[in-house]
Amino acid sequence: MTDRALVERWLADYVAAWKSYDRDEIGALFAENAEVRYHPWDEPIAGRDAIVESWFGAGEGAPGKDEQGTYEGSYTPVAIDGDLAVVTGTSTYAKEPGGPVDQTFHNCFLIRFDADGRCSEFAEWYMEPRE
Repeated sequence: MTDRALVERWLADYVAAWKSYDRDEIGALFAENAEVRYHPWDEPIAGRDAIVESWFGAGEGAPGKDEQGTYEGSYTPVAIDGDLAVVTGTSTYAKEPGGPVDQTFHNCFLIRFDADGRCSEFAEWYMEPRE
């Protein structure tokens, strides 16, 4: 069963994988037949291998690789119902490693987990703060 500790551990692993861009770490987050949508209206990226490749820019709507040291994320589960978690948080980006934050996004993730604690479905909404 999905609980807060599982979701928090998955989120920590998600941030670590984003910072490392290690293919095995990314793949370990997702079930073999997982589906990911980087925007809620996207057709899903289906399957672990395709999802891993999307982190490097492959596929429709894929974000592509961020330069190491330019990304930070902090996410918290706000609701869990069965195998579905609703997560909110903030992602920040700098133009160069160690530089000042130049973009901030407020995120909402819907993450469905399988019995092994891997993500089976992921959809993301994000917005920039008002000026």
